[in-house]
Amino acid sequence: MASARKTLLTGSLTFVAGLALWLFGLDEEIFIVTPSKVGVVLMVLGGLEILYGVLKTVRDDA
Repeated sequence: MASARKTLLTGSLTFVAGLALWLFGLDEEIFIVTPSKVGVVLMVLGGLEILYGVLKTVRDDA
């Protein structure tokens, strides 16, 4: 169960970091990348990790 909680925590932190980059990085451009686009990618990865954590939680209960 601890592994599933860890996965949920890291997924939610990744999602929140991506959300912050997406919200506050719209007007910025750093060398090659745009923070808002990196934020969208981080939100997608964080969401997938959250779903994986939920899957691990459900499978541990069964």
